[in-house]
Amino acid sequence: MILTICPNPSMDCTIELDALNVGKLNRISNKVETYSGKALNVAMGVARLKEKSFATGFMFENNGKMFEQTLEKEGVKHQFVWNSGSVRVNYKIIDKRSMLTEINDKGDEVSVEKQAELIELVKKLSCDCDIAVMSGSLPKGVSASFYGEVLKVIPDRVKKVVDTEKSNLEWAIKENLYMVKPNLTELEHITGESLLSKNDILRASYTLLNKGVQMVLVSLGSEGAILTDGIRNFYCKSANVAVNSTVGAGDSMVAAACVQLEKGADMEEILRCSVAAGTAAITTSGTNLFYKDKYEEIYSKIYVEAI
Repeated sequence: MILTICPNPSMDCTIELDALNVGKLNRISNKVETYSGKALNVAMGVARLKEKSFATGFMFENNGKMFEQTLEKEGVKHQFVWNSGSVRVNYKIIDKRSMLTEINDKGDEVSVEKQAELIELVKKLSCDCDIAVMSGSLPKGVSASFYGEVLKVIPDRVKKVVDTEKSNLEWAIKENLYMVKPNLTELEHITGESLLSKNDILRASYTLLNKGVQMVLVSLGSEGAILTDGIRNFYCKSANVAVNSTVGAGDSMVAAACVQLEKGADMEEILRCSVAAGTAAITTSGTNLFYKDKYEEIYSKIYVEAI
């Protein structure tokens, strides 16, 4: 089973416009509301690949039931630590050129007592899983060290996968991570330099591997992804598809990678499947995830090369 830990769920409101005119009247051509969060997206992606996932994390009383209904529709079991207040609302504004503007809310605060409750819940649930994924930002009232506190209670035999950034990642790396999935911008932030070539990306990835991470999966947007363990390095280019929305592509990559990790697949297959899922995700509108038939179609068109 793949356990996903979502500390900061969000209601995503995706707004499509012909063009975003700052300081002027804008008319919406389409609007889609979804109930998600990075790790919840991973859980649903795993389910769409017909594997078992279990979702946990913080949830809030206002609108929280909508998240449960969404997960149940996808066949994902779940158990949350409930808080008073409302789930944050994130706005994704997409114009006709597929340019994405994001406005992310912070949401309501989570108490120290509720944080301790989630740590205990993860300790319990992780005893029955093979892989644990923690991803996304943290709600108000929760410090970056919380990433380390949660990951610390997960048994050593469980492969820990993380998709987060900045201080959250710094704390997470201390807890024997199996895989991290930065995008290019996040990796550049870690190194403090521009990464212009595959060799630059590999060199930057090695800074994470040298801190104990076993694999680094770097998403490169339309260019695909790189996967390295410090000894073997692989690259997979995305298929050429029509872009509807890039939201959720990274989470889809993590979902597919975790499914293959659970199966014991080799690095080439992990990378190929993750790129297929991420590419399939951008063909859907709003924050909708990939569909399995599109995933399989793209999988058949892409290949992995050693670098």
